[in-house]
This record gives sequence, structure tokens and C-alpha cells, in this order.
Amino acid sequence: MPQLSWSDVTPKATFLNRRRVLAGLAASAGLGLGQVSAQSADTTGLEPNSFEDITNYNNFYEFGADKTDPARYAGQLTVDPWSVRVDGLVDRPGTYDLSDLIGDFPVEERIYRLRCVEGWSMVIPWHGFELRHLLARIEPQPSARYVAFETLLRPEEMPGQRTRLLDWPYREGLRLDEAMHPLTIIATGLYGEDLPNQNGAPLRLVVPWKYGFKSVKSIVRITLTETQPETTWQMLQPQEYGFYANVNPEVDHPRWSQASERRIGAGFFAPRVPTEMFNGYAEQVAGLYTGMDLRANY
Repeated sequence: MPQLSWSDVTPKATFLNRRRVLAGLAASAGLGLGQVSAQSADTTGLEPNSFEDITNYNNFYEFGADKTDPARYAGQLTVDPWSVRVDGLVDRPGTYDLSDLIGDFPVEERIYRLRCVEGWSMVIPWHGFELRHLLARIEPQPSARYVAFETLLRPEEMPGQRTRLLDWPYREGLRLDEAMHPLTIIATGLYGEDLPNQNGAPLRLVVPWKYGFKSVKSIVRITLTETQPETTWQMLQPQEYGFYANVNPEVDHPRWSQASERRIGAGFFAPRVPTEMFNGYAEQVAGLYTGMDLRANY
């Protein structure tokens, strides 16, 4: 499978400008230019969706249930200052300011597929850092087996939280080995810009081989646990949304097939395309699930 960078799918002048932006971001965070790499994940040759697609069509139920609600209402969200509470089975718990939490981590470009459980998909050029770097800093204890995440709870700025659509705050989790995988990142931006509010500013989890609802947005708490944490959609509808949520075309949602997907930006009449196992990342991540029944552990 080809390993592509932005320069392979973007005009050179635009790509170089984005690299200058990233270099500036890294310098402001105290990173050397050598720490801003051009590493990117496999995209199988797909061109990234436009900035407009990515920022105007997404699920962020804290701002409403319609795909356009996040872009309409997220501008009122305050993301500076920002802090993240770290607790549970770690040797360095505490509440960390954003700059203290991420300042020393290498910023990387990653072009990843995004597959929504609803049957649509995008390709997104993120920038961010591998979650394993953060976990190493907070020093998990030997008994830690899972990582739990929580989204900001601020109903005065997030109108969706004034409804009973979900049990707020939004909660998600990963097994520790999934969280430590090099493909798992904390995104801080896209297309060389700071992460827009509607896409989960200032910190959003991205796990490209799982359905998009696993990629919790606007993170304010990270907890390491010995037992599997409760997660929002699994608590609400456990027969439809499992803890693992690995992209699997052979396991249908109870209300629709997962065998194919609709590519956002391809046009209304474009044919659906086949969904790949683990969203195309089987070579990198299938070993995490050796011996598991992926139908039972959906």
C-alpha cells in the first residue's frame, strides 16, 4: 500500500505553505524543525476531502444532531485556556494545562481515512502527536489495562448538552495496547491549521481503524483503569454499538449494512465503495485482536 504525504495529493505551493505553518506551530511549542515530520498514514491513493467538507459535515452532538450544527454553533466554544485532568492508575496524575501537556511532543502530519458507523467516509489530513507519547509522560501503572476519555461538559456553550440526546459528558475508551499503537493520535489540527471547534478543538482522539464515534472530541479528562470503562453509545444502545467498534464490513449494524460506504464529496450519484477491514489498516492493527471473535467483540 502506498505511503503518501500531502505533497503527493496537493499542489506543491500549497503543500509548502502548510509546512511553513506547521513549522511555526512547532516553534511556538518549543519544538525543533527536525521534530516536525512529514510522516503520514496510508491513504491507498485517495485525495483528502476539502477543508469545507471536513468542517461542515460531521457529528458533534454537543452542538446538535444535524451534520451542519457543529459548524453553526461551535464558534461560541471557548478553547483557550484549556486543561486536561489525568487520573486513575498513573504515577503522574494531575491537571495539566494544554501547553504543559503537549509542548514537547513531535507534531506529525497524518492523512487518515475516517469511516463513520453511519456508512459514510472521508479522508482527512490531520496534524497531531501519537497518544503513546502522552501516556509515557503520565506513567501508567502495571495494573492499567484501559484508557478512558471524557469530552468537555459546558452546556452554556454546547447547546446539544441542554438536551437528553445522550448521557453527558461524552465518554469513550480504548484498551491500553490500542491507545499505545503508533496509528493512534491526538489531533491538534487539520490542513495545517489549528483544529476547528466543530472538529473537536483543541484535542481530539483519532483512531483510524475504528468507527468515528470512538474518536472523542474536546478532551478534558484521561483516566487509566484496570477494568473496561463505560462508553456513551454502548451505554445507550449496547446492541448496536460495541466497545471495540472496529470497522468490519462483515458485521452489519442492526439497521444497515456495513459492507460499503458513501464517500463525502464524491457527488450525490457516485456509487458506494466497498468498506475495507479495519478501514484499510488491517496490516498494521489486526495483530491486536489475534484470537478474538470480532463478531462477539464488535
